[in-house]
Amino acid sequence: MEMKKRISLELRNRSPAEVAELVVDNCRSGDGEVEGLTDEYTELEILSMVNVGLTSLAKLPSLPKLRKLEVSDNTIPGGLDTLVEKCPNLTYLNLSGNKIKELSSIEALQNLKNLKSLDLYSCEVTTLEDYRESIFELLPQVTYLDGYDQEDNEVPDSEADNDEDDEAGPHGVDDDEDEEDDDEDEASEGDDDEEEVGLSYLMKEGIQDEEDDGDYVEEEEEEEEEDDGDEDTSAVQGEKRKRDAEDEGDDGDEDDE
Repeated sequence: MEMKKRISLELRNRSPAEVAELVVDNCRSGDGEVEGLTDEYTELEILSMVNVGLTSLAKLPSLPKLRKLEVSDNTIPGGLDTLVEKCPNLTYLNLSGNKIKELSSIEALQNLKNLKSLDLYSCEVTTLEDYRESIFELLPQVTYLDGYDQEDNEVPDSEADNDEDDEAGPHGVDDDEDEEDDDEDEASEGDDDEEEVGLSYLMKEGIQDEEDDGDYVEEEEEEEEEDDGDEDTSAVQGEKRKRDAEDEGDDGDEDDE
């Protein structure tokens, strides 16, 4: 796909002034120049044109807010003074895999005062003797060269995370979705807790009811036993009264004789 058409598609019904990030990797530049990009992209902060067949950056428009530029795997030999003029606020520049052979080709980057990270991996200039020392001396504002500082310490994760955040899209959207998901999870957990509490309460009530029923049954049994005892006592007393009456009768008969 041609670069001009690809850039048009990447707009996605937005105006150029609304675009903060533009990725057009692996499309094709017809004449080796930047095509379809204009001065209207005033808010552009991240631009990636990896493997698009660029041989020059001469037609790069003015992008005053551009912080990160990816142009790796092209055939750019130099002409980096254009970046100083058009993108004065660059902090990250990836030129790996291009045709940069001499230190003189990157001298112009001295005027990019905010440049913090520079990548020249797989460029011929990296084969020069004392390459790293020379670059750090030439560009004192640069902290990381090809992913490492002067003491060979790798770029910390925090720096990499910042770059990934820049590429993740509009800020706030994913965060809001995550917060909504968290709220839903908390609500679900709350419902689960309520169900567990309710179940525990019902189980406790059931146990209490069983205990109450048991107590009631025991009371009934005790009452029945008491009633049985009373009946037995009444029967015994009745038998005794009957025997006493018979005895009195016998005595009466003896007196009559």
